[in-house]
Amino acid sequence: MAKKKALGRQVIHVECTTCRESGIPGVSRYNTQKNKKNTAARLELQKYCRYERKVTMHKETK
Repeated sequence: MAKKKALGRQVIHVECTTCRESGIPGVSRYNTQKNKKNTAARLELQKYCRYERKVTMHKETK
């Protein structure tokens, strides 16, 4: 019997907000998953930005 796929769970990309606004070359990006049924709004996570060398706010991209 085949396993049932997680239909509600999708791969998303989060991107550093301060790297986008500043003139620093490069943008920190992470891949993660979220359940679209439970979390309809865009994710905002505190993640480490290797370009700024500190923890910053990362927001979900399209």
